[in-house]
Amino acid sequence: MPPTPEVCPVCGEEVPPGSRSCPGCGADETTGWGDDDSFESVDLSSEDEFDYDAFVEREFGGGARPPGIATIWWVTAIVLVVAFTVIFILA
Repeated sequence: MPPTPEVCPVCGEEVPPGSRSCPGCGADETTGWGDDDSFESVDLSSEDEFDYDAFVEREFGGGARPPGIATIWWVTAIVLVVAFTVIFILA
């Protein structure tokens, strides 16, 4: 078993002696604090650019309103909020 570092090289958290992993980030000999600095097993190619706008569109849709809720329900909700606010202020 390789020696445990005093400070985690990944997150900087103090690592207790004899620990098998970092209490802060979970790094260990197989995931990051070894002497080997090769990252050949990690595919960091820039060919697959992340498109944030496409992600938001796919996950949340394009409109401000959830699909399937009619306009009448939005108007009703606004009227109720205004009515409760007026009642609260006048009471």
